[in-house]
Amino acid sequence: MDQQPAPAAQAFKLLIPRWEFIALAAALMALNALAIDIMLPGLQQIGASLGVENENHRQYVITAYIAGFGICQLFFGPLSDRFGRRPPLLVGLVIYVAAALAAAFAPSFTSLLILRFVQGIGAAATRVITVSVVRDVFGGRAMAEVMSLVFMVFMVIPVVAPGVGQIVMLFSEWHMIFVVMALIALAVTLWATFRLPETLRPEYRRAFNIRTIADGFRIVLTNRVSLCYMLATTAIFGALFGFINSAQQVYVGIYGLGVWFPVLFAAVAGMMAVSSFVNSRLVGRFGMRKLSHGALVGFITVTSLWFVLSLFGQLPIYVFVPLFAAAMLQFGWIGSNFNSIAMEPLGHLAGTASSVQGFTQTVGGGAIGATIGQLFDGTTTPLAAGFCAVSLIALTFVLIAERGKLFQTHIHPKT
Repeated sequence: MDQQPAPAAQAFKLLIPRWEFIALAAALMALNALAIDIMLPGLQQIGASLGVENENHRQYVITAYIAGFGICQLFFGPLSDRFGRRPPLLVGLVIYVAAALAAAFAPSFTSLLILRFVQGIGAAATRVITVSVVRDVFGGRAMAEVMSLVFMVFMVIPVVAPGVGQIVMLFSEWHMIFVVMALIALAVTLWATFRLPETLRPEYRRAFNIRTIADGFRIVLTNRVSLCYMLATTAIFGALFGFINSAQQVYVGIYGLGVWFPVLFAAVAGMMAVSSFVNSRLVGRFGMRKLSHGALVGFITVTSLWFVLSLFGQLPIYVFVPLFAAAMLQFGWIGSNFNSIAMEPLGHLAGTASSVQGFTQTVGGGAIGATIGQLFDGTTTPLAAGFCAVSLIALTFVLIAERGKLFQTHIHPKT
C-alpha cells in the first residue's frame, strides 16, 4: 500500500497547532498564485501604459515571474538542506516583498519584467521550502492529505485574486496591484517569522558544496518513480500555465466577459479547490495512486472531447466552461498526489528533491505554457490541443513509473 509516515516524520513534534501549520504552509504556497492571478485583470492596462503593442507580449509579465521562480528553486533547496528551512525562506520572502513594491514604480516594460523576474526569485524559496517543511513532518498518505489541504487553500487564490485585482483596477491603476501584493506578502512574512518552527532535523543537514549538491541531484534524477512523476506533473502544469497565459484573451477577447472575467475565472478555479478538499478526505482510504490515476484518465477524456469539438468551430461559452471546469476538477486530484508520490522516496534530502522537482515543473511547465499561450489565434483550439497533448505525455510518464500498470496500491521495492 502507499506508505504511511516515515519514522522520521512520526518522531517530529510540531510546536504549533496542526491547523496553523497547514494554514501557514498554504499561505506561503499561495503567494505564488497571488503573484500571477492578481495581475490578470491589469494586463491590458499594463500593456497600454508601458507601450506594449503586441497583445501576446503582455503575457511576458507572467512568463518573467515564472522564469525567476523556476530557475532559482535549484539553489534554495540545497541551501535549506544545509542551513535549515527558516533562514532561506525568510530571505526569499523579503526579496518577494521588495520586488513587488518596486514593480509598482517600474518606468518601462523592460524594468517591470526584470522586477518580476526578481520577484520570482524570492517566490522560489516559498515553493521549495514549503514542500520540504511538509515532507519533514509528514510522509506517505499523511503527506498527500496535508498537501491536498495546502492545495485547497492555494487554489482559493485563483478564485479571489483576479477579483481583488479587478476591484483595485476599479478604484486605481495597475501600479496599486503590486502594492496590494506586497502588503499581503509582508503579512505572511511576519506570520512565518514568528510562528514557523525549524523542521529540518540536525542529522539530515547536508554539506553545501558542489560534490554534495551534485550527488543529491543524481539521487533525485535516478529514482525512476520520482523522476517520472515529476515529469508527468510538469506536463500537467504546462496546461495550467498555458491557460493562465491565455485566460484574459479567452474570457475577454473571445467571450466578451469584460469586468465579469474574474467571476468566471474564480468559478472554474474553485473546482480545483473543491477537488483538493475531496482528495484530502479520500486519499487515506483509497491511496494516492488510485485517485490520481483515475483523475488523469478523466483529464484525458475531457480534454480530448474538448479538442475534437473545438475543431468544428468556436464553442459556445455554455459548452466551453463545463468542459474546462471538468478538466480543472481532475487537476485538483492530480497535482497534490503526483507531488507526494514524487517526494515519498526522497525524504532524507527533501530540500534538494523539492528544488529539482520545483525547477523542472515550473521551468518546464512554464515553457510548455508559454508555447501554448503564444499559439493563441483567437479561438480555443490551440488551448484544447495543448491540454490534450500534455495529458497524453503525462500518462506516458506514469506508465513508465508504474511499469505499465495503473491503479496499483503498492510501491515497487526497487525504483
